[in-house]
Amino acid sequence: MKVVVTGGAGFIGSHLCTRLLEEGHEVLCVDNLLTGSRQNIAPLYSHPSFTFLEHDVTQPFEFEAEAIFHLASPASPVGYMEHPIETILVNSQGTYQMLEQAKRQHARFLVSSTSEIYGDPLVHPQHESYWGNVNPIGPRACYDESKRLGETLTMEYVRQYGLNARIVRIFNTYGPNSQFNDGRMIPNFITQALKNEPLTIYGDGTRTRSICYVSDLVEGLLLAMFTPGTMGEVFNLGNPEEHTVLEFAHTIIRLCNASSDILFEDSRVDDPERRRPDISKARQLLGWELKVPMEEGLRRTIAWFSNQSTELSTVL
Repeated sequence: MKVVVTGGAGFIGSHLCTRLLEEGHEVLCVDNLLTGSRQNIAPLYSHPSFTFLEHDVTQPFEFEAEAIFHLASPASPVGYMEHPIETILVNSQGTYQMLEQAKRQHARFLVSSTSEIYGDPLVHPQHESYWGNVNPIGPRACYDESKRLGETLTMEYVRQYGLNARIVRIFNTYGPNSQFNDGRMIPNFITQALKNEPLTIYGDGTRTRSICYVSDLVEGLLLAMFTPGTMGEVFNLGNPEEHTVLEFAHTIIRLCNASSDILFEDSRVDDPERRRPDISKARQLLGWELKVPMEEGLRRTIAWFSNQSTELSTVL
């Protein structure tokens, strides 16, 4: 099958491209490298079924596809706060461009949304029927609200044109190919622990998060796209196992054999107090189950960061 992955040089996109190639698909990876990296997809360049196109998906371009995974967008607070206008445009205009292509080519379509559309949730855990509690003018709104608009656009193409499209709301995901300066909890903690630096916690550490290893997330994306009867559906994909930020910090210090202390700083604006998905719908309709235990996933991620740090120091 001819498959397009926008944002394919990003953290999740690069893993998705690899998995699609392993399953025998022909993959066109499209990325403007605003937050993606050529290094993430370098191992794929020699694959005969892989093509990379450096392009901004807010602008039209021609391609053939039977399925489109639309993942293009900055996804970390560092990324979307540094590029707020680009984030708004890729999740609105970029989504529109990809939806138009899917309509013309009668292609399957999946848009990657986010748990951020729930904002600082008043319902816990978060089910797909929950509408969220979002500050529309806050510093995170460029991401939260543009993702919500992308969902609206997608559902209108389902209703107006019968497009075979679905929405996936991705919760905290971690693993290899993350950016060192990502700004999110797991990359921050690992890079700090590997240097025996203090781990920075924003707030008092009692906020909770649920983290999903990237291979499990990619499996969910594939099931959401290709499982029959998923047109027009919305799926939470994430790990319902919830821990405090302080628990994650202590676990990473232990796994890194680090001597790091904990440094508490002021809470970030609009940072959610609790975040945990209800994944009963994905389990029921997709048969999706998590396979990688948290500590195993963290060990793999720490090993990758450690190896990258070693290679970087060798070059420098």
